[in-house]
Amino acid sequence: MDGMMMHRPLLVKDILTYGTGAHRRGEIISVRTEGDIHRQTYEQTGRRIAQLGHALEGLGVTFGDRVATLAWNGYRHFELYYAIAGIGAICHTINPRLSAEQLIYIVNHAEDRVLFLDTTFVPLVEAVLDHLPKNLTFVIMTDRAHMPDTTFPALCYEELLEGQPESFDWPDMPEDTACGLCYTSGTTGNPKGALYSHRSTVLHALMTIVAQTVSFIEGKKVLPVVPLFHVNAWGLPFSALMSGLSLVMPGPKLDGPSLFKLMDDEEVFSAWGVPTVWMGLQAEMKAQGRKPKGFEDVVIGGSAAPRSMIEAFEALDINVCHAWGMTEMSPIGTHGTLPRWMDDAPLNKRIDYKQKQGRRCFGVDLKIVDDNGNPLPEDGRATGELYVRGNTVVSGYFRNEGASTKAFDKDGWFGTGDVATLDPDGFLTLRDRTKDLIKSGGEWISSIDLENAAMSHPAIASCAAIAVPHPKWDERPVLVAVAAGAEKPDLEDVQRHLSEHFAKWQLPDDLVWVDALPLTATGKVSKLTLREQLGDYQHPDLRETA
Repeated sequence: MDGMMMHRPLLVKDILTYGTGAHRRGEIISVRTEGDIHRQTYEQTGRRIAQLGHALEGLGVTFGDRVATLAWNGYRHFELYYAIAGIGAICHTINPRLSAEQLIYIVNHAEDRVLFLDTTFVPLVEAVLDHLPKNLTFVIMTDRAHMPDTTFPALCYEELLEGQPESFDWPDMPEDTACGLCYTSGTTGNPKGALYSHRSTVLHALMTIVAQTVSFIEGKKVLPVVPLFHVNAWGLPFSALMSGLSLVMPGPKLDGPSLFKLMDDEEVFSAWGVPTVWMGLQAEMKAQGRKPKGFEDVVIGGSAAPRSMIEAFEALDINVCHAWGMTEMSPIGTHGTLPRWMDDAPLNKRIDYKQKQGRRCFGVDLKIVDDNGNPLPEDGRATGELYVRGNTVVSGYFRNEGASTKAFDKDGWFGTGDVATLDPDGFLTLRDRTKDLIKSGGEWISSIDLENAAMSHPAIASCAAIAVPHPKWDERPVLVAVAAGAEKPDLEDVQRHLSEHFAKWQLPDDLVWVDALPLTATGKVSKLTLREQLGDYQHPDLRETA
């Protein structure tokens, strides 16, 4: 129609060119695996990203290719995000906490062409090398002086950039071009891939800034403790550059004392991460009798924050924002910024609301439904399964038609697997999970995968993996088993049996032998009844401190 607006595709390259220009004095401060702290401005970063774009093309990376990263939070990882997307390829971030079996699966499933890795992860790659694609190119993210000895041929990151042009004519492309790939292990079976588009990534950055207005103040510093390999660090590499926040990257040092010193030295304003890391930081704050200089804002996600944690931050005038989302949602779906009408509410009531999962972000729709898929009222009392839809929600899984078919209702809404309530003010409260997943330190563990692997042990006839509360990790897995005969192996024996398929942190912390598992009318193990039967059970860590 005559007189309508221009239509320009929403592309990641535009965040890059805008941020490195309008916010060129902003910084990325990184704790490096080399042991020092590195600084560069956004303007300098833009020039290096251009060099990296040329280097990627020199490696033969073309439109639609998957380029994997196995790296901590740092400036080189940030550069990869933009250079890979900028040339039309797909940045596939790999979680190093996955088991070897899962890591092998996702690299092969994604058909990665190049793998960029920090020096820390060389042993991890060497351990699975024989199972990775034979044509995979490896690049170690360091300079020549710090290149480690490896059993596989590897290129040097800084040498790739040397001599490359410091400008790049980033191409236009359709906005629904894929730019990011992140696998979730929060289900049964193999990990499933969420494929993000340029459009969804730009919109996610915009809606996060709009929702989380208190965190995005130009010129302030933000610390993403949430890893760049964990759902794009909740989108911060994009929203920070777009809004002019400087990034402070902690690298591999995520313990309380290291985080406190870094935040104190750099006067970090806002920090984002899962409850587990904040426990360590709060312990250090208590030991020092103060908070880090300039620290005023914390965003907590990944798993529910204990009330005591929220209260401890708020007592030091550190604003707490509880956020919720999923890998399939890019990931942020709700934010905990309180509405202004609550400004004068008593502190207890404000913390009551900060414990909830918050209100939906613009562009994300939420609904709760009963067992027949009928919508339930948003009255704060009706409880149902939570479904979502929006511009930043997946429409299916990458190369996984079977899982995609099961994940959506007849109207195209994505089923989260969470049971929740919604109140008239739009606050979401998660009540339970429909699937028996265990969430430990913000990472998912599949109970069914644990059970299936455990039942391959000759001494185990049947078993159930259940989540038990843990003061540090939120939840930990415990295996409840029925013996196949007289032999009852100990916990260490069962852990050894499982270790071939699971990372160490995914293994059960305890083994409880029972004569029989309670069953439902359809012959399935009733975990609800089992939890009731184990009502007095305490995690071993709690027994030791009791």
